[in-house]
Amino acid sequence: MNMGLTGGIACGKSTVASLLVKLGAILIDADQLAREVVMPGTLALQQITERFGSIVIQPDGALNRKALGAIIFNEPSARKDLEAITHPQIRLAMWDQMRKAEEADPARLVVVDVPLLYESKLQGYFQKVMLVYVSEAIQLQRLMERDGLTMDAAQLRLQAQIPIESKKLLADIIIDNTGTVAETEKQIQLFWKRKGEP
Repeated sequence: MNMGLTGGIACGKSTVASLLVKLGAILIDADQLAREVVMPGTLALQQITERFGSIVIQPDGALNRKALGAIIFNEPSARKDLEAITHPQIRLAMWDQMRKAEEADPARLVVVDVPLLYESKLQGYFQKVMLVYVSEAIQLQRLMERDGLTMDAAQLRLQAQIPIESKKLLADIIIDNTGTVAETEKQIQLFWKRKGEP
């Protein structure tokens, strides 16, 4: 079985992903793939440079994520342009890894961590979608603490995504990550026991 894992920014997807791996799932991380497709020498990085200019490239030739982030979070059309460059490359890499994982061990759960799963309209590619949930107020607080952002900057990042309450209505499985790690772990264990059930 394959399953998409998603949530909103600062909801705690990484915690849930690591708990699933601990139980035996194979994890494919779309964020990691997103970093790989923009490594120096890749087609995507060349296209990003052409679109946004050398300001988004560091002296060593790597992508300057901070400079690019400042552009795309303040200019919706720039974000769409970036997605048009990177998303097809990320999807190709993701499908390839999913296929290899499923061929290698058909009985194992393959979890694909995709932060922007609904925004990218990828839900149809998975047998189930698990959403890691916290309220928007908690998202905002955690994001400000985690990334040292002002409230305005954190709100801009939240507004770049579909609201968490809307995602909650779309998901097959909801893991409430409001409480302690132990409370989240209990929910994951319960899911694991039931995962083979229809």
